[in-house]
Amino acid sequence: MTALSGKRILLVIGGGIAAYKSLDLIRRLRERGASVRCILTNGAQAFVTPLAASALTGQRTHTDLFDREDEADIGHIRLARDADLVVVAPATANLMAKMAGGHADDLASTVLLATTLPILIAPAMNARMWLHPATRRNLETLQADGVHMVGPNEGAMAEAEFGPGRMAEPLEIAAAVERLLAPSGLLAGKHVIVTSGPTHEPIDPVRYIANRSSGKQGHAIAKAAAEAGARVTLISGPVDLPDPKGVTTVHVESAREMLTAVEKALPADIGVFAAAVADWRVANAGEQKIKKKDGALPNLSLTENPDILATISRLTQNRPALMVGFAAETENVIEHAKQKLAKKGCDLILANDVSPATGVMGGESNTVHLVTKSGVETWPTLSKTEVAGRLIAHVGALIGDAKP
Repeated sequence: MTALSGKRILLVIGGGIAAYKSLDLIRRLRERGASVRCILTNGAQAFVTPLAASALTGQRTHTDLFDREDEADIGHIRLARDADLVVVAPATANLMAKMAGGHADDLASTVLLATTLPILIAPAMNARMWLHPATRRNLETLQADGVHMVGPNEGAMAEAEFGPGRMAEPLEIAAAVERLLAPSGLLAGKHVIVTSGPTHEPIDPVRYIANRSSGKQGHAIAKAAAEAGARVTLISGPVDLPDPKGVTTVHVESAREMLTAVEKALPADIGVFAAAVADWRVANAGEQKIKKKDGALPNLSLTENPDILATISRLTQNRPALMVGFAAETENVIEHAKQKLAKKGCDLILANDVSPATGVMGGESNTVHLVTKSGVETWPTLSKTEVAGRLIAHVGALIGDAKP
């Protein structure tokens, strides 16, 4: 039996030069055992033909929203339901904008709006289009809606340019489909939520309260969980890091936004709360830049931010089966971590010393102590990638032991 035996893929081919790769993608999916049905946009038909797609899929290719044969039984609704996964490749800037805005003015966009199936997009466009603020906003909307993404890669473009926006190769897309529909690995079939980075709490439109967290540890954990076969939702504060591949990343600014994003991502099997969330925010944040007034200091009243780890740990419904917290301390590291474990209601704590001399904040290595109700396990100094791998192995063993 092959990896995707019996799986049904609805492939939406958008109107970009990368559409020619989608014909090879059909072959890669079928050789893994999947059946494939295609929708071609009007733009896609400028690059590939319905006949070519039908010859490779062995099924009729769909192009027209008002096709008499299809719409006799509400064909766009049937297409939106009769599959295990919808793949959009290439996902052009226009298609992504339609998806983010909920447009439904052709067969492809109507099916994408009507479906409740998981969606995987493979973006492909000019580098300037990919980096444009409008595309970035659309991407954030799609990721927040739970749309999965593979690529884009950086490389040569049809316009003799070079940069990000090149569609992932067919083998990469097929591998992403396998991860979604036939996951393998220690955490196969599990949903993991990871928080990462700092939060920024506004003082006024140009100033904020923050901390020195780089997000490197949280991002490494998200990547390791994905490599272990999990479906991963990474909720990241402001960081200067690329989104890990194979992970759904939701970008937030403040602690309240992060809590909302976590609640929206539930249910999950595992929660890893690695973000360094600001404990306080300004209660009376200025709507305009606060100006100096003859040396008088502004009156900034602080209020406590929501405790994300404790809030999710105390849920009576949708609480992840395993809750992992972090304790970043500058003194009495293990003692403070034990107190935090009891206070927050989580299952284990990774504690580390983040005092300036350690170089942990923003650095590449970490020395952590795994604190549980049964004891403390101190790990040697490791790279943050190695810490992530070791944590996921530990979590996987705990989840495995918990199986009936």
